[in-house]
Amino acid sequence: MIPPAFDYVRPAGVEEAVRVLAAAADAGDEAKVLAGGQSLVPLLRLRLAFPDLVVDIGRLPGLRGVREEDGRLVVGALTTHHEVIRDPLVRRHAGLLAAATARVADPAVRHRGTLCGSLAHADPAGDLPAVLLALDAELVAVGPRGRRAIPAGEFFTDYLETALAPDELLVEVRVARTDGWGFHYEKFQRAAQSWAVVGVAALVRRENGHIAEARIGLTNMGPTPLRASATEQALPGADGPGAVARAARAATLGTRPGRDASAAPDYRAHLARVLTRRAVLAAAGMAGAGTG
Repeated sequence: MIPPAFDYVRPAGVEEAVRVLAAAADAGDEAKVLAGGQSLVPLLRLRLAFPDLVVDIGRLPGLRGVREEDGRLVVGALTTHHEVIRDPLVRRHAGLLAAATARVADPAVRHRGTLCGSLAHADPAGDLPAVLLALDAELVAVGPRGRRAIPAGEFFTDYLETALAPDELLVEVRVARTDGWGFHYEKFQRAAQSWAVVGVAALVRRENGHIAEARIGLTNMGPTPLRASATEQALPGADGPGAVARAARAATLGTRPGRDASAAPDYRAHLARVLTRRAVLAAAGMAGAGTG
């Protein structure tokens, strides 16, 4: 299909990009940011998005790559999924992010799509928003009023909606190191390379043979990614598969699974409980699976 007509701007730097976004917002125009294009371009072609302006940031300097700063990993907005997967800092200190990113779509999408683009798109069926919740990440935006850090738990506000203002640009993601934590991303999908019907991102820290702490993010269990808070609270002290299974039964508390062509709400709830058990067991090293 042919996309609707729109104006196109390729700014030379972050400041210019923010000025363009601010001018569009002041004029009452809708602007969309184009980075890797793997989320936006399909929406344009299917005429599911009708922006007045597309702001192409794909060649902005200084927004690509991973670095360590103040004990956290900083992932630039133009860093592709492929680069995240292969980056030695991510693989060493945030293995859950690397493992889950490797499950995103297919190689073509991973070579073009970006981590920040996926997060700004905020599709609850996307793999990475729930992972960022489990990692307690911060997302850094730049706007006319300066820079601000937004906790991942406050960034996703509704279906395909975020806390970004119309005149703000997402420039980086900050992730705390999770050295010593086990991790696993469990995903159920109808076909290879398709969206997750349900996904579970699990981080587990063990002490003296039992689980001391757990963080669990849920994919596609509501209009936004969610934390399985009740299961997180039930897991400390768990020392075997039985205790993990009992805690996993609470994974759906507070969720709002939707209905679509892939699954009914009750089926999604069943999947969430099963996949949470599997993900936690794998992350804890209780299921014979590698945890990193």
